[in-house]
Amino acid sequence: MPAAAPSADFVAALNEYQPLLRRVARLYCQDADDRQDLFQEIVLQLWRAWPRYVPQANAKLSTWLYRIALNVAISNLRQRTRRPAPSELNDEALAVAMAPDASLDADDRAALYRAIGRLSEVDKAFILLYLEDRPYDEMADILGITQNNVRVKMHRVQEKLRSFLLHAA
Repeated sequence: MPAAAPSADFVAALNEYQPLLRRVARLYCQDADDRQDLFQEIVLQLWRAWPRYVPQANAKLSTWLYRIALNVAISNLRQRTRRPAPSELNDEALAVAMAPDASLDADDRAALYRAIGRLSEVDKAFILLYLEDRPYDEMADILGITQNNVRVKMHRVQEKLRSFLLHAA
């Protein structure tokens, strides 16, 4: 039996939030091919879950998308850690793979991504949401924890990143 075509609402949501989904993939995968595979897996899981999505007044579409994307990324990371990891990208390849960001120069951006790469998969989720300027209440909804817990964990993650960046310099 052929799969049903995605609805226009799904395609519109996917087009609107594609940059968000690609950032999740970039944060959890160093290799460009792995990033593309993860992005495709996220889209597949979103498409499968779309019929169950029910908009609610207090739950945003972006929250629902983040939750699924992060769950898929973390599951994918766990699967990859069970098999041998490919060699790491060198700094030049990493710079080519990353999208331009006017707020950081290439060296600072590469150092930040290396530091983020050293975080646990859960800590990466916190920093991704923080870098996306998500409010703590939305982070709490996405991650399924209290706002106070988000604040505590965010502080700890930021301290880890500061430490990683200080020791890298």
